[in-house]
Amino acid sequence: MSKREAFLEAACKNNVEDFLRFIQLHKDKAEPFDVEEVVQEMPRDQRQTLWGKLASLLQDVLQELPPERWEERREEAMEVESAADPKHVMAVVDGVTVVAAASLKVLQDGDTYTALLEIAHKLHAVLESLPVSESPLQLHIHALCEAWWKKGLKEKEKFGRSAFLISLQKSFILKKPGAEIQRVWTLHDVLLSLDYTSEDNKQIVDLLLQCFHRPIYIRNDDGKRFLVFLFSWNVGFIWVIHGTIKNQLEFYSKTMTAHITEIYFRAWKKASGDFLEQIESSCIQDFMQNAILLRRASPVYTKVRQIVSYFHTRKGCHRVDKMLYNLYKPILWKALSAPNFEVRANATLLFTEAFPVHDPEQNNKNIDETIQKQLDTAMSLLDDPHPTVRSNATLGVCKILAKCWELLPPTIITDFLKKLVMELASDSSSPDVRCSVFKCLTIVLDNTLSHPVLEKLLPTLKYSLHDNSEKVRTAFLDMLIKVKAVRAAKFWDVCNMDHLLARLAVDSHSVSKRIVDLLFKSFFPVNESEREWCCRCITLIQMNPMAARKFYQFAHKHTAPTNIIKLMLAIRRVLNTCIQNDNDMSDINDSNKENSAQAEPLLGKDKAIVSRLLEVVVILWRSVEKALKLNEEAQKYTFAKFGNVMSKYFQAFEDEQCTVPLVQLASFMPPAAVPTFSCGVLSRLRRMDPAAAPPQFSQLLDCMCSWGQAADILELVTDWLTEALPKDGDKAKSNRKVRIQETVEAKPDLALAYLEYLFSHTSTREKVLALGERPLKQLHTVLGNWKSVLHSHLSSTTQDPTSPSVETALKVFMYHGRLGAHLQHNSSEGRDYLLSLEHVAAWVAERVLPFLAKPINSDDNEESEKSQPLAAQITESFLSVCRDVFVVSLGDDKFKGQILHLCSLTLLSEAGYLCIPAVLPILKEVADGYVPEDDYQTEENQEDAASVILGVVANLFQKVIELLARRLRKEPEEGKQLCQSAVPSLTDFLQVAQAWDRAPLCGVFSTLFAVIVVEKRHLLQKITHPEEVITPESVEDMPPLSGVLLSVILKSPAVTRAFLTEVSSSLDSEAISSLNELAAVLHVLAVIKHTGQSKASLKSAATSVHQQLYKHAVTATDSGDIQRVIYESSVKTLNEILDL
Repeated sequence: MSKREAFLEAACKNNVEDFLRFIQLHKDKAEPFDVEEVVQEMPRDQRQTLWGKLASLLQDVLQELPPERWEERREEAMEVESAADPKHVMAVVDGVTVVAAASLKVLQDGDTYTALLEIAHKLHAVLESLPVSESPLQLHIHALCEAWWKKGLKEKEKFGRSAFLISLQKSFILKKPGAEIQRVWTLHDVLLSLDYTSEDNKQIVDLLLQCFHRPIYIRNDDGKRFLVFLFSWNVGFIWVIHGTIKNQLEFYSKTMTAHITEIYFRAWKKASGDFLEQIESSCIQDFMQNAILLRRASPVYTKVRQIVSYFHTRKGCHRVDKMLYNLYKPILWKALSAPNFEVRANATLLFTEAFPVHDPEQNNKNIDETIQKQLDTAMSLLDDPHPTVRSNATLGVCKILAKCWELLPPTIITDFLKKLVMELASDSSSPDVRCSVFKCLTIVLDNTLSHPVLEKLLPTLKYSLHDNSEKVRTAFLDMLIKVKAVRAAKFWDVCNMDHLLARLAVDSHSVSKRIVDLLFKSFFPVNESEREWCCRCITLIQMNPMAARKFYQFAHKHTAPTNIIKLMLAIRRVLNTCIQNDNDMSDINDSNKENSAQAEPLLGKDKAIVSRLLEVVVILWRSVEKALKLNEEAQKYTFAKFGNVMSKYFQAFEDEQCTVPLVQLASFMPPAAVPTFSCGVLSRLRRMDPAAAPPQFSQLLDCMCSWGQAADILELVTDWLTEALPKDGDKAKSNRKVRIQETVEAKPDLALAYLEYLFSHTSTREKVLALGERPLKQLHTVLGNWKSVLHSHLSSTTQDPTSPSVETALKVFMYHGRLGAHLQHNSSEGRDYLLSLEHVAAWVAERVLPFLAKPINSDDNEESEKSQPLAAQITESFLSVCRDVFVVSLGDDKFKGQILHLCSLTLLSEAGYLCIPAVLPILKEVADGYVPEDDYQTEENQEDAASVILGVVANLFQKVIELLARRLRKEPEEGKQLCQSAVPSLTDFLQVAQAWDRAPLCGVFSTLFAVIVVEKRHLLQKITHPEEVITPESVEDMPPLSGVLLSVILKSPAVTRAFLTEVSSSLDSEAISSLNELAAVLHVLAVIKHTGQSKASLKSAATSVHQQLYKHAVTATDSGDIQRVIYESSVKTLNEILDL
């Protein structure tokens, strides 16, 4: 039996195993059996018999187990043995698909394929009933449908639609959909057989629109072809696509927008008839309209401009020019004269970018007239009243000049340039316009034909270098750099060198770096000899010393570190000519006699030049310090060269101008390189005058730290502070005398100045903190011992002349806290230094606060007058340190609790009110350390540490307000001063409190509201005449405390809203009920109304008052004149607020 006959025999249900074996042989590449060959060899009638038998086999297996139940049966794990196996059924279906696909390939014209069509229908039904996936069966059926469409057989539309739909769906779910997108493109003609308006095709339409959401489609070449084709599927579909793209435009990147633009352009280029008209009117003109009307702040404005600009770049083509002319005609010219400046500005950009907008089909005369009108329009736009339009017109005109220079008449070019250079470059009304002129002239400079004209005009702009706007100066320098780059003119002819150097000396970083860019080759010609570099350096110093400093600060950005080091060594050789150093000079003279001989006259004995050269060396060294560290050999060489002569420099250049840079130079080198100097630095620090200013010792401290000798400074500071402490007993005194013979006298103030410098600068602070715990802990202990000095000042009535001053003791006390904070931050574990601060808090509570508790009119009046302010000072100093600890998030909950307890004890003291300005920042920082959660906490969590601490904060705030009120009653003038001093910290605290909309911090606004209402109600109750009932208009019209509190509240809209929310809440809970209280509330609302803030919250609060006020209508009428007047005034105020 032949293969054909055996295969034909196997194509039935009874011999299905043989059939599957044949299919397996076909799939096995090692086997010679091929289904396609077998089917091709079959006669026509045998093929039809095969198809009929396969149709029957397919029907039988699908009846036995329909596709809908395949997954279901697989999950049941074949509970019944006789039931059909889904794998077996799928294998049979797959085998039939393989044969059907092979049959399609060998199908000839005139063949009857009814049975094959039947098979295709059944397989199509299987395909539609399965979810989209990558299973082999689905791939084979999908390929069969695709082949059926491409063959153009009966009912191809049905199979083509399915193949297209599945490819489209798969292109969305595959990780690498490139091949599937290619297949979608090959099947794109299927769409021409589908009805766009049919409901059956709605799924396909939705998927097609999704393609515009997929970057892979937009970027892929086949995807792009497909998207372009979609514009030609149906005229009605074009505006749907356009709407989809517009909705997505905000989320497209610049690159994606470029791809989308290309799709629009290609779709327009291929379109004709109705499609062309629809694309032009619905898409391109819509983008033009939006480019004109959109605000610049719109997220899609730049994308729309990018799309429209693409069409402008395609100008020069007859068809594009015609399209732009037709589409712009009804909208552009109208927009150029619109009342809204943004519309005019946008239209100006489009007009000048698309220039000339003309109809290419007109004759030359008409085209010339049109262009002349447009040039006149451009000139008029330069005179527009709004600066934004003038800026855009400047940009546009410069683009026109750069692009069309050869085509424009010389008179028009001259008029435009004169307008720009003579008028707009000095437009006093707008720095933006002036800036725009210089930025845009760089565009004109790109056209070499413009250089002769600009060479004559640009010198008139020289004073723009001194423009009062930094961005104008920056733009002017960018233009000069461009002039230099394109060699349009000599930049020093445009702007004098002296002017450039003067500006370099004083201007900002952005301006200075551009001037250096401009001048670098002039003063650091890297291609010249090193001697020439030195000559130029000296010339620059002589011209402008400050400019020289700035120039060399930026020099490392323009040349290699090697050149910088060469210049440093060249300057060293020049400096050596000023000193008598035979050893080094012989070396120099041997190696570079000519340079030495010629450089000497330039320098002479001018100490000012010498000091400036030393400064330049310092600046250059600092700029290449990192590079030197990376190149050990170069670093050693540089150290050796400068170390050789440093001692001679110190001897020869003794004036302060020279010693300052010399000390800095020494700090860059190891101490061994400068032994003479390094040995004496600590002695100089020890002998320093106690009243020395930081510039006198700062560099010496830097040297010590950079040499790794910070421990010696710390030891000196510790010794001085220990020595300055008063000691009791003769023995102590005799000991002290012995020590004084060994060491210099104690200088506690200078020790503190050293500490201040060391901890205020990052580089020195890091070196000190890296010393380890032992020396720092010793210093910390010594600082802590000074508390006894403070206590002696508090408790003694007479001043001991030998004892350190109060000011010194207070400073030491603060440094003790600050050093503790640094050490805690540096500590990897534990809370030893927080504990130390807690001990200080306990000392303040125990030894200092009692002096605040003494009434000022006690028996010992003189002592109280002295001790109370000092006690307040000590407390405030400590609280300010604690505030800093909270600011850097070092304090834990326990520490916060201790400090809040100290604040509470302070406020409860008789003179505790003196410390209110120090207590409020503590409350603010503690509250700021907790973030209000989005959801409400459960009852169980209410009593956690945060809630307790914030509850204490709210209570302390209430106490602060009570103290302010009490002080205003007792001592009005002192109370007002106290209130004013508390305003900044009160403002900060309320800004934090407003973020909380629930307990405990929302109670802060309850306190404020209650105090303000009570104070105002008290005032209303004291009124004796109806004329005294006056509604306030500002905070100045309110009682003292209310005025201060309201002024703080009204500084922030958020705080004002939070306060008004509390007002409404209190009124709704009927906590405010009397007429005087309601009148007081309305007076507060009247003040807020005059500020114009929070109108919605204000109306809400007024509505709450309205509900309470009318309950008093009858009683107010029946009672006395004053109550009636208060009621009438309240009603009037309420109506004014509600009519907002």
